[in-house]
Amino acid sequence: MTTNNTPAATNSSIQNNEDHSAGSGSYQVVARRYRPKTFEELVGQKHIAHALSNALTTGRVGHAYLFTGARGVGKTSTARIFAKSLNCVKGPTLEPCGDCDSCRSVSTGEDIDVLEIDGASNRGIDEIRQLRQNASICPSRSKFKIYIIDEVHMLTREAFNALLKILEEPPEHVKFIFCTTEPSKIPITILSRCQRFDFAGIETTAIAQRLAGIAANEHVTADDGVFEMLARRAAGSMRDAQSLLEQLLSFAPEHISLADVHEMLGTANDQLLFRLLDAMLHCKPATIFAELEAAASEGVDFGVMVEQMMGLLRDLLVVASGGDAPLMLFCSPPQFDQVKSTANAFGLHRILASLQILDQTHTKMRFSTQGRVLTELALVRIAHLDHFQMITVLLDRIREGSLAFPATPAIAPVVKPVQRVIPSPAHITSAQPSSAPPVPVQSSSASNQSAPVQVQTSLASVQNVPVSNQSSPNVPPSSSPHSLSQTSAQTPVQRFNEASVPPKVELDNMTDELAVTIWRNAVDTIPGMLATYAANYKKLTFEKPNGFCVVFDNRYAKELCEREQPRLQNVLSQAIGKAIRIRFELIEEKQSTPAPVQEVNRSKLFKDVVENPFVKKIGEIFGAELYDVR
Repeated sequence: MTTNNTPAATNSSIQNNEDHSAGSGSYQVVARRYRPKTFEELVGQKHIAHALSNALTTGRVGHAYLFTGARGVGKTSTARIFAKSLNCVKGPTLEPCGDCDSCRSVSTGEDIDVLEIDGASNRGIDEIRQLRQNASICPSRSKFKIYIIDEVHMLTREAFNALLKILEEPPEHVKFIFCTTEPSKIPITILSRCQRFDFAGIETTAIAQRLAGIAANEHVTADDGVFEMLARRAAGSMRDAQSLLEQLLSFAPEHISLADVHEMLGTANDQLLFRLLDAMLHCKPATIFAELEAAASEGVDFGVMVEQMMGLLRDLLVVASGGDAPLMLFCSPPQFDQVKSTANAFGLHRILASLQILDQTHTKMRFSTQGRVLTELALVRIAHLDHFQMITVLLDRIREGSLAFPATPAIAPVVKPVQRVIPSPAHITSAQPSSAPPVPVQSSSASNQSAPVQVQTSLASVQNVPVSNQSSPNVPPSSSPHSLSQTSAQTPVQRFNEASVPPKVELDNMTDELAVTIWRNAVDTIPGMLATYAANYKKLTFEKPNGFCVVFDNRYAKELCEREQPRLQNVLSQAIGKAIRIRFELIEEKQSTPAPVQEVNRSKLFKDVVENPFVKKIGEIFGAELYDVR
């Protein structure tokens, strides 16, 4: 199916450009021939056209304007339209005639009163001084002398400073229009003296309609989707889209097909992209390599294909997040159902990971000559991301507490009983201190008799954990399939807490040795560096009725435990069964005093030196004598 005409083809600018068509001697490129000449022809910038039109209507025309925006969105074209509206013989007017000498010369950039200056090549202070001198001269034939400075951010700091005075208080006949793609590089002193207009990127639909009108005026037909593809590739730039169309008009002067677009631009067709997505979805690396080989044989640019894949995944991300068809930028609305089914199959987390991989790959391709290898590596990595969605499901089930492992002993993980050193019954029941060592006890996590006890640990999300109240040092955990699956169904946090809760202790029978054991067991349940520093104490004693005194010789360990004192007290209280308070002390290392210097008997020392045979021999050789100098 082909397209011959659209409503955009009826624009006056399109109908009035036959003089420079392909058959004429003075051929102009499409971007110049179909440049807008009135505010009505300006595509995608209605807010700016409306503001400038109102300024002309009400007579509120400023002396300096700043047009900012990406390339090819109409900054310089708008500046020319505004200049023609001011200097037309009918002006100031919203609709310049286009026939007078001023309008014609402004359109061709040859008017003596509308000066277009390239800021990149005229960026020095000498050029700005010359501009200031010429600005004081009245215009030759028009009402205003207008300076259009393109890429104004390229001016030097000295040039900007020279421009400040005349920009703030210019003559009445002078107007300035600055155009730039990087307004952040312009000094704030210049910005504050201008009316700023930000040009937005042009919508894909508007660009496609404009291209369709140009093609109809050039008597060229095209397949459905050709202009939409060019518009998406232009990424909001009308000039880029028109340049691509110019290239295609040379390649296919009568009819443009989708195959022509892909062959000329080195892009991959949508069917290839979706086949690659399907291969990645079902983890088929062999299919990925086959499709990339076919793409290479068709002359597809792998860098461009990675960009296309990122755009397609972007639309998948929008749909997976609940977006509708109008929010898609790289896929057409008829493809919404296919995009939605693919997005649901991929999953949100896998799409995010895929986009990150492709973004990193696209960055590496700028500095590598192995574009195909990098593309293959990225797509195969994405194909093996199928575990992402399962990990998310497992995490959700763990949070909900509904995770159940298989009951088969060969598959269920082997859980070793946790050994915990707890006080022996003699330490707990007897009022007299006992020297018996602590007894290691194995906790049976597979016990069938358990009562729900609310345990508060460092993980705030674990509450109401079933904890076994019976523990026997002589009974090993059951190894039957039923008990093994029951043990495996518990989370590691549950199994840990069952083994870390000792029996309750009476404070009246508490001794320093028992306090040390309880402290070590309690802080061992705390993850992180706090447990390490809390266990690195110098001395620990119990202070009746319910106090622990912990002495450190490390200042940092003491300060850390003081900051986490509520947490430590909570763990101790849970271990003992009663409220506990903790007091921390620090032992400062005493500096050793230097030993007193013993008095030296100088006379005896001098006598010993003089009578030394070696010293005597030296004195005889050199004829030297020794003196005691005090």
